[in-house]
Amino acid sequence: MNKTILCIGAGYVGGPTMAIIADNCPDYKVIVVDKNEARIKAWQSDILPIYEPGLDEVVKRTRGKNLFFSTDIFGGINEADIIFVSVNTPTKTFGAGAGKAADLQYWEKTARDIIEHSSHDKIVVEKSTLPVRTAAAMQRILQSNTKGLNFEVISNPEFMAEGTAVTDLQHPDRVLIGSMDTPTGQAALQRMIDIYTHWVPREKIKTTNIWSSELSKLVSNAMLAQRISSVNSISALCEKTDANILEVSAAMGLDSRIGSKFLKASIGFGGSCFKKDILNLVYLSEFYGLPEVAAYWEQVVLINDYQERRFVAKICNKMFNTIASKKIAVFGFAFKADTGDTRESPAIYVCKMLLEERAKLAIHDPKALENAMLDLADETGDITYCNDPYEAVKGAHCIAVLTDWKDFLKYDFRRIYELMEKPAFIFDGRNLLDHKAMFELGFNVYPLGQPALSHLK
Repeated sequence: MNKTILCIGAGYVGGPTMAIIADNCPDYKVIVVDKNEARIKAWQSDILPIYEPGLDEVVKRTRGKNLFFSTDIFGGINEADIIFVSVNTPTKTFGAGAGKAADLQYWEKTARDIIEHSSHDKIVVEKSTLPVRTAAAMQRILQSNTKGLNFEVISNPEFMAEGTAVTDLQHPDRVLIGSMDTPTGQAALQRMIDIYTHWVPREKIKTTNIWSSELSKLVSNAMLAQRISSVNSISALCEKTDANILEVSAAMGLDSRIGSKFLKASIGFGGSCFKKDILNLVYLSEFYGLPEVAAYWEQVVLINDYQERRFVAKICNKMFNTIASKKIAVFGFAFKADTGDTRESPAIYVCKMLLEERAKLAIHDPKALENAMLDLADETGDITYCNDPYEAVKGAHCIAVLTDWKDFLKYDFRRIYELMEKPAFIFDGRNLLDHKAMFELGFNVYPLGQPALSHLK
């Protein structure tokens, strides 16, 4: 039996997933390919292209043994028996469904490359997040080959969270595998089960039909995002009523029917999946004639946008109704802690709105400064990028905390206060800092969903 696995796409999903498979399946050869030569070179170096706690160790244990990185996509396709497809599936920006539907052009091109460069039957695994019924289209494309080859399509969505990817992959809540209910489909399903049972208990491997697997990924992300938007909407109400969102969230979380996860108020959700997947769900609902369902889920995204606008409006309002020419130290640009990923980060939109108000920005982030420069490359205005937090706050009028990096808790805020213009403000978009301690140092502190601590009358 051919035990060569190929992954097309060396990004945040493909790279870590294949590293964990290689680490746990030494009897398999795992190849990760990508057309981006710089990214592949980074995977082959001591400085990986993405930051994930624990990933360095896994890659170093397996790289060159049974884990390989290459730009030879066509050679990898021909060699492998099982192909994971982890290419980008962004939201469409053109044509029918623009702004909501998934753009599947990269996935379809990959499917046609698989046909062209295959010389034997293969299992093709959907690892990218895809709309329900995509597998049917892909199966039709793959089976249209004139070589007499059989391709089985499997849905195996990822459920890892950035910042905890290694732990999530090594100790998953569940592994979901969807397959066709045919003899060859069931045989392909068993091949996948055999891979995961190298380290995942069989009872955690959930098998479904392929459509349920595809939809489960979209709905899981939508439900998590819905919780964030729900608690963020309540944070606005808390600020108007002097309730405390931390106390409200804690009380709600004690209800076993609700639970405590994803009830932390913030400036909003980000990352590559939540917004894209919800908009895809909206598009599917509209496509199937369910406008009320579409409107319901679209509101989750709209509340997220509202929370970002509300945060910027508060900064302007509390700083005497103008931030023009004022320096704002932005603490954090990644969409969450423990990752350098900035895709759909609330910080992008907050910074753009601050620049529209003619503020000067000094951006500091432990891991995401390079991505921040790319995200704001087309923006006009006064922007500096600072590895040193104390350089970022020098002469600043306020600090805007946009990412919940624990590193920030170690900073000398007495020194920071002395370096800043007075009155000095902190707008904590993650409710990360010790607000009472900041107030006692002299800061005017504005958390989310909690009463402000201000020295101003």
